Amino acid sequence: MPDGRWSIGELAARAGATVKTVRFYSDRGLLPEAGRSTGGHRRYGPEALERLGLIRSLRALGLTVSEVARVLDAEEDVPGRTLEDAVAGQLREVGSQLAALRWREAALRLVGESPPGERAERLRLVGAVTSPPNTASLARFWRRWLPPRMPARVVSAVVEHAVPQLPGDPAPAEVLAFARLHALVSGPCTGGLPCQPAAHRSGGGYRPAVLYEGLPEAYALAASELLARRAPGPGEALDCFVAVYAAACGARSTPDFRRRLGGQLAADPRIDAYWQQAAVLFGPAAPTPGAAHDWLCAALDAETERAAVA
Repeated sequence: MPDGRWSIGELAARAGATVKTVRFYSDRGLLPEAGRSTGGHRRYGPEALERLGLIRSLRALGLTVSEVARVLDAEEDVPGRTLEDAVAGQLREVGSQLAALRWREAALRLVGESPPGERAERLRLVGAVTSPPNTASLARFWRRWLPPRMPARVVSAVVEHAVPQLPGDPAPAEVLAFARLHALVSGPCTGGLPCQPAAHRSGGGYRPAVLYEGLPEAYALAASELLARRAPGPGEALDCFVAVYAAACGARSTPDFRRRLGGQLAADPRIDAYWQQAAVLFGPAAPTPGAAHDWLCAALDAETERAAVA
């Protein structure tokens, strides 16, 4: 044009876009107009071409039109800051999408590679899990399973140790393990037994907060024994384990207490199915608290049997 301004068609041609695209962004106030022709048609200057290139670049990164508008508005006040936030948000979204795709791929492989007789059941299990999955159902299970009125910091510590981190690139076996865990914690307690051990029930004289604050040390010592492939037996790990239970119920760690504790732990309801599946997600390098507890109970039983023979 003689005045150096372009029509909407000329701007579209220079930008390699369609007139429809230019009109769309212009109608939403994202493209600055340099004025109007005598016939009322829009006219644009060079700054509109630069702005249109920026808009298209932001849209190519996945930003919505409203997000693009916020970035353009903020560029005039705090250059770069809102763009950084928008890019960070897109990275999080893409990461979530990739994680979902990896879990879907592993789930498809799991179902596709399953024996015909197990395929329907596995399909039902993985179909009940969101993609990408999260461990909220596992955390809720532990918060329900623990005794009431426990200090929040103790509950958080138990949940942190008991709930496995989900792999970003899972194998089919890990997908199946998590699906089984999700089904397990989403269902009711069954089997005709109390759902919680004696230490959780009122009237037993236990101080659960003391118990659960002390157990991680005993479990860590037992985990070392497990990694060293040592058979359950007396030692620092067992002494620590018994001392924690004794402190929790205000007793002394006498031979009689150890004998009674062994009988109580043997009669307590167990959640072996949880730890069996969780072990797949924790991996072999990190014995689960459930495996450590089993080792310590076996060590206590072995000690009691030796004492009875002697």
